[in-house]
Amino acid sequence: MKTTMLKRVLMLAGLLWATLAGAVEPIRIGVPGAYTGGSSPMGLSMRNGIRLAAQEINARGGVLGRPLQLVERDDGGNALRGRRVNAELIRQPVVATVGLVNTAVAEAVVGLYQEARVPLVIAVATAAKLTQPTHDGYVFRVALSDTVQARLIAREAVERAGYRRIAIFADTTRYGEQGVMELTAALARYGVRPVAVERFELRERDMEEPLRKASRQGAQVILTYAIGPELVEIANGMARMDWQVPLIGSWTLSMSNFIDNAGPNADGTRMVQTFIPEGAGGQRKAFIDAYLALNHGRRIASPPSAAQGYDAMLLLAAAIQQAGSTDRAAIRQALEQLKRPVDGVITRYQRPFNPSSHEAIDETVPVIGKVSGGEVVHAYREDRLKGMK
Repeated sequence: MKTTMLKRVLMLAGLLWATLAGAVEPIRIGVPGAYTGGSSPMGLSMRNGIRLAAQEINARGGVLGRPLQLVERDDGGNALRGRRVNAELIRQPVVATVGLVNTAVAEAVVGLYQEARVPLVIAVATAAKLTQPTHDGYVFRVALSDTVQARLIAREAVERAGYRRIAIFADTTRYGEQGVMELTAALARYGVRPVAVERFELRERDMEEPLRKASRQGAQVILTYAIGPELVEIANGMARMDWQVPLIGSWTLSMSNFIDNAGPNADGTRMVQTFIPEGAGGQRKAFIDAYLALNHGRRIASPPSAAQGYDAMLLLAAAIQQAGSTDRAAIRQALEQLKRPVDGVITRYQRPFNPSSHEAIDETVPVIGKVSGGEVVHAYREDRLKGMK
């Protein structure tokens, strides 16, 4: 009942605002991402989070008295297509952009935004160097960079679990390449060298040979850096071999297309997360309820992607409001110097960006999740209690 009422209120508020806005020119915001293909659970979740934030902002009167208008484009997770659709967005022109899922796509387009001097807030893609340079830089991020993520994965495997014989499994995409580099560096801080590093192509359907190689090397744990479908083959391959070692990896282990297709073989898998729905209270619960209401009750396929998209849109809107105009240089400057806190669903952002860092999320924010019974839950009680506030 509450869900239906919320949906109706938001719909009526949107209709009323559209009527009142009339001839008011909207503020156009680009929203590119992987809405088809293997990365679509992340892309669609991100897009829906951005949509929800925009609808809520518009229901409150928009920004600078103007409604936000989202200009969505599907890049399919393909770098060439991504470069084309992002160039189109810049030519539209959009005032700013929120989005990007895949590392290869993001690497192909950040230069376009920097050259055109159009603010870009990345909501999912994680390669460490995407936000460089910061000096007069137009690229910001509300997601966990690979450098920080790898450190947290290594800490979980070595410090907390005590493993020393570690195998790394990663796909051959730029995402996987970055992951291997960052994980190797993070493990080196503990004096650990991986006993095996296995790379595999997208759509790989037989992981048993590389798994057997890692087993022969005495691997006690597998660290992963890949996207959902290939991760399924790792978990299912281990089950067929009856080789019971833990899987710990990047946040993509929380994707629905991994959890659903690996089934019970996914249970116990651990990953770094910025947002876990379990036990959510306060604003987090309100976000989840509103998301489900606007998406016909369908579960969030990638909760971190949805939350990061939502928060990224809030931060960009706050910057436009503070800038007092849609001048792109003024928005960039406002992002670096946000004066008022922004209450997101991941965290409360107080000066999330500054001239030397365009990363909104640091090591203090993420938690470790684990798969249990087809859902991602908090691996540690203290993290769950924090998420309930």
